[in-house]
Amino acid sequence: MWCAPCVKELPVFKEYAKNHPDVEMVFVSLDFPEDIETKLKPFLKKKGITSKVVLLDDPDSNSWIDKINPNWSGAIPFTIIFNHKNRSFYEHTFENIQELQNEVTKTINN
Repeated sequence: MWCAPCVKELPVFKEYAKNHPDVEMVFVSLDFPEDIETKLKPFLKKKGITSKVVLLDDPDSNSWIDKINPNWSGAIPFTIIFNHKNRSFYEHTFENIQELQNEVTKTINN
C-alpha cells in the first residue's frame, strides 16, 4: 500500500511528533479514495499514526511535483520541513530521530 521506505521512516516521524507536540506534522497519502476506509485507516491505526493525514485525490498526482518543488524528481519518500520563513526539501528516508531533529532545527533556525 505505502512505499516501503515511507513505511520504514514512519516510526521516526511518530517519535518526533510525540516528543514535539507543538510541531504540526501532516502526512500526504497517495492512496485511492476508495481505499480510505478499508486500507488506509486500518494501516494508520495499526501503525499508531495520530498525526493529520491528507489524501491527494488527483488522478494526475505527478502534476504536483513541479508545484511542490521544481527540483523534485517525484521520488518518495519526500519530506518538506517549513515554518513561516524557511522551507527545506528532503528526498530520502529519515533513518533516525536525530537525523530528523537536525534537519528541523537547521530549517527553523535559518
